[in-house]
Amino acid sequence: MTEHPLARVTGLQKTFGDERLMSTNRQVFRAVDNVSFEIMAGETLGLVGESGSGKSTTGRVLLQLDKPTGGEIEFDGNRITGLSKRELKPYRKEMQIIFQDPYASLNPRMTVGDFVEEPLIVHGLFKDRQQRRARVMELFTLVGLDQSFATRYPHEFSGGQRQRVSIARAIALNPRFIVCDEPITALDVSIQAQIVNLFQDLQEKLGLTYLFIAHDLSMIRYLCHRVAVMLRGRVVEIGPTEAIFANPQHAYTKALLSAIPVPDPELERQRRPIGFDYQTQKSPADAQLRPVGENHYVLA
Repeated sequence: MTEHPLARVTGLQKTFGDERLMSTNRQVFRAVDNVSFEIMAGETLGLVGESGSGKSTTGRVLLQLDKPTGGEIEFDGNRITGLSKRELKPYRKEMQIIFQDPYASLNPRMTVGDFVEEPLIVHGLFKDRQQRRARVMELFTLVGLDQSFATRYPHEFSGGQRQRVSIARAIALNPRFIVCDEPITALDVSIQAQIVNLFQDLQEKLGLTYLFIAHDLSMIRYLCHRVAVMLRGRVVEIGPTEAIFANPQHAYTKALLSAIPVPDPELERQRRPIGFDYQTQKSPADAQLRPVGENHYVLA
């Protein structure tokens, strides 16, 4: 892991609805509200929070799949906010995404081999089909799939195998940065550990940088170098993984961590999760993250 940020967002905002409408009945939802963070090259930043907290929207906006309402996005020191589709195309090879549902993200009418080959055609990396197929076979081996599977269709695979296909497509263009949008949530528990270990192996072999979005805090602790906690569209705490788990500062972070089940049934019966009052919790519009330790920040 190097010491320079590969991706940086500053004051990122994403609003659904139109705040300019004068109607008193307008529906405006601020999914991402003044979010700022950096992701160092080679690291994994975990993004956690309850459903609806803005995690997936943050990932999509960072990749410019959804346009931000406000704020700045930088990739490798270059500002990519507001670029056209043509201007963004070179960055598409560098930034990829893996979605939660591996079946929904696959085209049921394409063989998985064609699915993995498609980005190679779009970006013109190989002019010769034989070279492209050789690359596809290499990718299948890299993610732990038999090369003979390339001629099969998505419905012929298990959930874990489908996710491996999605990972193969994501790394086909040799990207440096991947947003993993809850990539293990839809998988059986027995398969989740295998996929997480695959992410680690690929990071070591290919030098990948991840934004890893998840609900499973135990997986976040195992995989991530740092953790950012989101609540109602805002990052309320961010810091090194062990610092967050050992000494959480925000009340919401404490409540989240207290909900992690304990394997010992006796201890689990005695344990009392920490509550969190959404009504009294206040986050002023001008609130900023303040330092509480080395590289550890909490919402003021």
